[in-house]
Amino acid sequence: MSEAIPSSTLKLLRLNQIIGDHKRGIQPIIPVSKSTWWEWVKEGKAPSPIRLGKRSVAWRSDDIKNLINKLSMKEEYNA
Repeated sequence: MSEAIPSSTLKLLRLNQIIGDHKRGIQPIIPVSKSTWWEWVKEGKAPSPIRLGKRSVAWRSDDIKNLINKLSMKEEYNA
């Protein structure tokens, strides 16, 4: 039997939860445009999404937390 996976690793975030959506009142976690986000994914600066369906993707919350930590360390270094 397989081991249980901690619930924190199972949490997924959709793009509008990451970059926000002012029309729906969703505050951004990482305030960048959609085109910038996809450019970061393409360049490897942001994590790759998990495909949920034919036209649906999401990101692991732990991957987004790691990206935030990486960006904040870079900001501290550049300050």
